[in-house]
Amino acid sequence: MSAQPVMAIGLQRMLGRSRHEPHRVASPLELFFDLVFVVAVSQASQNLHHGIVAGHAAQATLSYAMIFFAIWWAWMNFTWFASAFDTDDWLYRSMTILQMGGVLVLAAGVPSAMSEGTWTLVTFGYVVMRVAMIGQWVRLAVSDPAHRAVALRFAAGIAVVQLVWVVRLAFPPEMQLWSFWIAALLEMLVPIWAERRQRTPWHPHHVAERFGLFTLILLGESLLASANAIIDAGSKVEASSGLIVLAVTGLLIAAGMWWMYFGFDQGDQMAASRTGFGFGYGHYFLFAAAGAASAGIEVELDLITGEASYLPASAASAALAVPVALFIVSVWGLLLRNRMTARASFVFVATAAIICASIAVPLSTVTVAAVCVVVAVVTVEQQRSRA
Repeated sequence: MSAQPVMAIGLQRMLGRSRHEPHRVASPLELFFDLVFVVAVSQASQNLHHGIVAGHAAQATLSYAMIFFAIWWAWMNFTWFASAFDTDDWLYRSMTILQMGGVLVLAAGVPSAMSEGTWTLVTFGYVVMRVAMIGQWVRLAVSDPAHRAVALRFAAGIAVVQLVWVVRLAFPPEMQLWSFWIAALLEMLVPIWAERRQRTPWHPHHVAERFGLFTLILLGESLLASANAIIDAGSKVEASSGLIVLAVTGLLIAAGMWWMYFGFDQGDQMAASRTGFGFGYGHYFLFAAAGAASAGIEVELDLITGEASYLPASAASAALAVPVALFIVSVWGLLLRNRMTARASFVFVATAAIICASIAVPLSTVTVAAVCVVVAVVTVEQQRSRA
């Protein structure tokens, strides 16, 4: 680590870390930081589940996409900054804990945002996280002349966009909807603009590990949904066979998604990447799909137990099929496309198409999804054996 201590106030000078630092792994602070995102992800997936069951699938999905942008973007920006400039002194830890507070506020606002369209609390929590990041970039600008230009660009760009988020709250609800995507686009343009002249020294293997850890958090939600099916099977004998099938297939789907994602070491791929923007930005779809898959399993659970008997079976099937298929396509596009033969890629992507097609025969979707995921995993293993 290249930071130099400043003994007077117990701080280290914030400097860029080496991209080739050996044995770089996630720190305890980063793992602690991830815990609050478990809460936010859980709130988002649960409210997506409730929205679909209530018959508002389109509205719930759109709201989920918006909420998940805030979760993904705040987490990713912290992760990338920490990979390049983490000092782990008391001020850095304090600023990180402040961001965690913002995540908890955002999570508390998810139910009202997704069910009532009230975005005030979510926006406030999000802005708290982003303002804390401005503080980190300003500290870097003061501490590290070599990265001062890029740090000031990041700080200024983030600050301007936060004003957009706050002003947006004064708009009528319909304007808040379309203005959200404008503000989101501005957020994503800030790093591209800030790093146009200078690249931040993020560590490729560290970033790859951090993205993998967040994927595990999301897949954990699907395992929880499968566990709920097993629990319900013990109390509702009349539906126990269907619940057991759901539990088993849910486990297979979650395990298969894990297997696909971790089929190859992504650190080397990241090291060869010039900017990392494609990897990071593309993970929005992969992460959102992984989080939504757990909601799909919960919807299927409600259908089997009769708690959502009024819900069309095709809607319940789509709630599971679409996110699983999107995850498969995202994994292929981001992580596997350049490691597979054309034939293997065809088989892999075809499994996603078959899962989507199974919506036309709703009663088979869970089983078809599990079988297709297994086929995709076998395809990955074949490519690994040839590597």
